[in-house]
Amino acid sequence: MLIPILLVSLISSINAASIVSRSQSFPLSQPAVLGPKTRITIGNKVIAPDGFARSATLVDGIFPGPLITAQKGDDFAIEVVNELKDETMFKSTSVHWHGIFQNGTNYADGTSFVTQCPIAQNHSFLHSFSAPNQAGTYWYHSHYSVQYCDGLRGPLVIYDPDDPLAYMYDVDDASTVITLSDWYHVVAPVLRHIIGTTANSSLINGLGRYAGGPMSDLAVINVMPGKRYRMRLVAMSCDPSFHFSIDGHNLTVIEADGQLTEPLVVDELRIFAGQRYSVVLVADKPVDNYWMRSLPNLTKASYEGGMNSAILRYQGAPIADPTTVYTASKNQLNETDLHALINPGAPGVPGYGKADINLNLSVKNSNGSFYVNNVTFQPPTIPVLLQILSGAREPSELLPEGNVIVLGANKVVELTLTTSGPGGPHPIHLHGHSFDVVQSAGSKTFNYVNPVRRDVVSAGSTPDQQMVIRWTTDNSGPWFLHCHIDWHLDAGFAVVMAESPSDTRAHLNPVPDDWHQLCPTFDSLSPSQLGGGGRESYEEASKISTLLFPPSPLP
Repeated sequence: MLIPILLVSLISSINAASIVSRSQSFPLSQPAVLGPKTRITIGNKVIAPDGFARSATLVDGIFPGPLITAQKGDDFAIEVVNELKDETMFKSTSVHWHGIFQNGTNYADGTSFVTQCPIAQNHSFLHSFSAPNQAGTYWYHSHYSVQYCDGLRGPLVIYDPDDPLAYMYDVDDASTVITLSDWYHVVAPVLRHIIGTTANSSLINGLGRYAGGPMSDLAVINVMPGKRYRMRLVAMSCDPSFHFSIDGHNLTVIEADGQLTEPLVVDELRIFAGQRYSVVLVADKPVDNYWMRSLPNLTKASYEGGMNSAILRYQGAPIADPTTVYTASKNQLNETDLHALINPGAPGVPGYGKADINLNLSVKNSNGSFYVNNVTFQPPTIPVLLQILSGAREPSELLPEGNVIVLGANKVVELTLTTSGPGGPHPIHLHGHSFDVVQSAGSKTFNYVNPVRRDVVSAGSTPDQQMVIRWTTDNSGPWFLHCHIDWHLDAGFAVVMAESPSDTRAHLNPVPDDWHQLCPTFDSLSPSQLGGGGRESYEEASKISTLLFPPSPLP
């Protein structure tokens, strides 16, 4: 099942500074770029982004998937074509457009078993939607089981020709999109059986190295002396967060998750799975090579041998690995220092517990499974949206039982979430909205005046920390709220927020006929047509670890 390493014999203890970089540089080829009306093909291909060759689930045969770009106000029409064939991985798929509100197009959100059935092998689905008031940094990924851990993830950027912060930067294009991801040498259908799966490496723009592996290529980001660059950081991780920095350079944060912020200068930031930041880098240092660092919060993670690193290369610098040295952060990003630039202020009456709807969710971890208010999420066989369109309205009617929270229309919701047990800190994502973070995990203070607005926030990692967010229920439909550590979502860390189900049919644009065909097609698939290795995936997992979940059926 796993393809062996072909060439491994470089000694990993060699000091990275003495290694001549094999990375291509002048010029670095522009990444693949697609427009808002396009077709993407989901298929399998053997790749070796960190030097270890394995079959992966990819968009258009590359990792990360191609950058999708649009101008503010553009309509999207993206056809997702499923050509998956590898039996060891899932052969159905779905694609979620992370951070896009999908107001009126909940059916295009791409969330398996919440807003649609998965797209079966040799079938396709056209996602038509608009994002009229949105601009910023987003991404797309599979939202079917743990499939995106096998490679189905890529960046999406909506450019604003009238960006109010455009005066701060000179360059903002495909070359300044920086993707941060984890990578695994074993297929995800095997790893999902293991409690506490750990990545083998982390990649910057799809390249990296792993402990004991070859000195494979690292990503190179080229800059011109004196220019100012808007670098769009996208954490498309399945698990770890990353501490991101560039030796010798400050970074000015101007965006969090598609929402502009008041500019804030930092020298390092922590970015959680699913989050995005735009940072302005001024190339005003001596012409040289500088390490770009992205350290995952994993045991024994280091920068040895160029791991967890890429190269920032000034024009005129030699083609060599940097000799710069990491220095401890003196000005790390604190989320409470970020403030929304446009229309700041949380909705509703200021003050804790003074919203129209005040929710408290307590999350516990028991033997690797997660329970939200004592219920673990198990995907329903009929997508929640289809249930609603078929007449279900009340919590007692909506499945999965105990996992659907019904919210009234045009209400201010204040959600408090706490976690206990191992696995934190947990990045929490709400579909269909951005929200105001009125209390960040670990902070003792509330901010209703000008908190950061975003769509993924850390819930912390200890029971004494709480995360408090607010949003307005102005987007009828079922929206997933879940941990963006994909292994934790798969282990039950999720609920569905069903906003005004009685209004959903009227709120939606006409639902495409093809959407209605997804479930009959998917439901007719045999186990072999689903892929994922069947029982063999559990046997493979038992060879790797003794810490296993009980055997479970295919998702």
